[in-house]
Amino acid sequence: MWTWIFRHLPGPAAVRALLVLIVMVALVAALFVWVFPWAAEQWPGLVGRPDVAVSGTPSQG
Repeated sequence: MWTWIFRHLPGPAAVRALLVLIVMVALVAALFVWVFPWAAEQWPGLVGRPDVAVSGTPSQG
């Protein structure tokens, strides 16, 4: 898919690489701003309890 996008972008290779980088950063930003918070609201199991450590033992402090 990235090859198809890269081939269809205008300009020399350096400009196309910069454009692809911008698209990738925008995609990751959209995931963190809209998709991941939505998923956390839809599936409560994705959000851990703050009083329980990752190993399942209560945290100290």
